[in-house]
Amino acid sequence: MSYVGVGVSPGNVPVYHGSNLKVIDRRVRLAEVGLRCLICALASISIILIVTDYEVKEIFTIRKEAKFTDMKAVVFLVVTNGLAVAYSLVHVLRCVLSMIRGSVLLNKSLAWAIFSGDQIMAYLILAAVSAALQSGIFAKFGQTELQWMKLCQLYAKYCNQIGEGLASAVLASLSMVLLSAISAFSLFRLYGGNAGKNRGSR
Repeated sequence: MSYVGVGVSPGNVPVYHGSNLKVIDRRVRLAEVGLRCLICALASISIILIVTDYEVKEIFTIRKEAKFTDMKAVVFLVVTNGLAVAYSLVHVLRCVLSMIRGSVLLNKSLAWAIFSGDQIMAYLILAAVSAALQSGIFAKFGQTELQWMKLCQLYAKYCNQIGEGLASAVLASLSMVLLSAISAFSLFRLYGGNAGKNRGSR
């Protein structure tokens, strides 16, 4: 007995035909490409907003300037966003080339490498965003116990643009987390009972 796209093994275990697996692979790959492009765009916007942020104030003839290098956590965020952009571009190229060649399915070694890289990038960008957000909160609200003033009262434009860059970085980090879930799905489905049979039908 068989159904559309599904056969039944002697042990009554559903066996999905290789063609259906390839369709799923193409959809997963398209979602991966879309997310990686989105990460590139969001991380690039974050970098541009933060790096170009600059404001000068004069206090009693003393010239004070605010720039992104004054906050080390923000510098870390810029570097991490740059890594995310470069990493995502490399994988966008890999995905596009594999779809052009028609070799959509992954082998286990490549799937493990992609999964590990995505996990590392997800944790790295989350750490950078968390550190930058904490610095931003201190700049916005100050810390009376430590006598830290509310810097955003003095540098309003600077803080607003940094906030926009942080918002873009938060969206990029959430996209990276979703992407790491997709890469985990792509990896662990290779360990299904019929994975070897499906790969053999390519």
